[in-house]
This record gives sequence, C-alpha cells and structure tokens, in this order.
Amino acid sequence: MPLISVLPPAVADQIAAGEVVERPASVVKELVENALDAGAKSIEVTVEDGGRRLIRVSDDGSGMGREDASLALARHGTSKIRAAADLASIASFGFRGEALPAIASVSELELETSDTGAGGTRVEVRGGTMLGAADAARRQGTTVTVRNLFSNVPARLKFMKSARSEWRSISETLTSIAVSRRDIRLIATHDGRKALDIAPSPTLRARLGEIWSSAYAAKLVEVEDLTGPIHTTGLVERPSDVGTASRRVIISLNGRVIRDAGLVRA
Repeated sequence: MPLISVLPPAVADQIAAGEVVERPASVVKELVENALDAGAKSIEVTVEDGGRRLIRVSDDGSGMGREDASLALARHGTSKIRAAADLASIASFGFRGEALPAIASVSELELETSDTGAGGTRVEVRGGTMLGAADAARRQGTTVTVRNLFSNVPARLKFMKSARSEWRSISETLTSIAVSRRDIRLIATHDGRKALDIAPSPTLRARLGEIWSSAYAAKLVEVEDLTGPIHTTGLVERPSDVGTASRRVIISLNGRVIRDAGLVRA
C-alpha cells in the first residue's frame, strides 16, 4: 500500500485557507482590498459577533459578469496575472487567486455582483462546494457575505478570541486602510451599531482628524523626504507625545498598508 496519497480537494482548500485566513480581520482585509482593486469609491463593512457569525463587504466597484463571478471562486482564479512574469509587475493589491475560494472553504459564502447595474449574479458556496449561480437584483458592484467562519473546522474555531478582541483587530485593519486610502468612503457596522463612517478627505491630516479627533491630528508634525526613487511623506508625533503603544504606527507603501517591526521600533 503506498505511503503517499493526494489530498482531497476539500482538505487542500482548508490548508490553503490557513495561509490566507488567520482570523476574521484577515477576511475583512482580503475582501476590502479586493474592493479597492475593483475601483470602489465607497465600501460598507457589516460585522456581527466579532466576525464569527457574519462578515459582509459591499462596494460600488466594477463588479463581475456571471462567468467571472463563478471563476472568482475557483482555485487559482485571478484577473491579475496571465504568466509567471506578471508576478514581478503586479500594480494591484497582489495575487489573490486563493483568497475567495480559501475563505469559502471554511465558511458559508455568498457572492452578489453586477458589472452593468442592470441585473446581476448570485453565487453560493458552502464549505468549499459551489451550489450554483442565479440571477440577482443589484446595482453595479459586489457584495461578499461570509457566515459562520470556521464552523466546519472545529480545530481552527477553538482558537478564535472573544468577539470584542476580534472586532478590535477588524477595527484596526479598517482604520489602517482608511488612513492609506483617504480617497474612499468607508462605513463599518458592528452588531447593528455604526462604528465608522469616514468620508473622503482632502489631506492626511483631515483623515486622521476624522478618525482620532482634530485635536490629535493638529499636534502632528508633517515630514517629507525624497531620496532617489523613494518619496516619503507623512505625519509623526513629537517625541514628548509618544507613548509605548504602537497601534497608531501605520505605514503604507505605494498605497498598501504594511507591517515592519524594524520601522515600528524606530
């Protein structure tokens, strides 16, 4: 009897999900960044029970037709690369060929989308199994609804933190995206209460004022540096105002939020 076997697709998908979906905040990040890649200018995020029961991300982006909606939920389906050489020149938020199917493999996922605004498509997936596509009434854009995250993977479910802790992580993720992309409107609701409603802002200072108060933003010092091809701009706290917490250290590279321990320590 052979010692090596090929994993069933459902198991392979759940393993892939571990690379993409660590917790509800990971799902929110993937879905919001997909909306940004679709050219969305307004994004609404609805969360229940810290994302454990429900995550819904709705946007006004380009949307998809029926064929693309189905392919988006297939493993390795992507609009962002056609050949290996394309990996070196991705100008979007990256290659997410695993994101949607990985999320769908560990949840109950529904995708509603329209690329014309004159009718759309609804695709449902349960535990990685596509249940088919149907007509849906929707304006142009996309809505992805994720229910009961990790309900079919008890080993992952038991590592979920409290609803309050999971929501805090989601809130920090959304705040970071809002700071780096001040051209979008971002609305977030948690357990029926509106937690964020941020309109497009003309400047970074105005954006931070909307999020953390105008008094806080007014105290920040503007910085700018140009070294070779690297142009660095931002707002920083004065040394006398800096505490020990690093949650408000937000770094973006070409419009994408990144985390770098060395830069945060500096």
